Amino acid sequence: MTYTTLDQLTDRYGEGMLISLTDRGGVATGAVDLDTVTQAIADADAMIDGYLKGRYQLPLAEAPAQVSALSRAITIWNLHIYDAPEKIAADYKDAVRQLKDISQGVITLDVAGVEPKTSGSQGVLTTDRERPFTGQSLKGFI
Repeated sequence: MTYTTLDQLTDRYGEGMLISLTDRGGVATGAVDLDTVTQAIADADAMIDGYLKGRYQLPLAEAPAQVSALSRAITIWNLHIYDAPEKIAADYKDAVRQLKDISQGVITLDVAGVEPKTSGSQGVLTTDRERPFTGQSLKGFI
């Protein structure tokens, strides 16, 4: 399952931008190159999975809206073979920052049926044992 689709990319960035980024052949076709877009989406999803795998069970059954937005930002940045415009580069950097926060547990995804991995211990652990130093055992030192 992919986290974003060609239709979502077209809705967000427009068909003209996708054509200009993917129509790289010797003869311009004036159409979006599906293979190029599919590869960029796969690369973005692999990157996202790399950040999520330590905290969530993969593959995700359903992509949350936040993950889809991150995938779109990373995909459009991947499609730029030269310098990306400032806005797209900023969105990419923000997506990577959010992925780092997700991997560290700062941001939690609401994924149905998947519980984030946690350590077994939570809260404070105390022990009730006999005191090693008492007035009797320290007699002569106090």
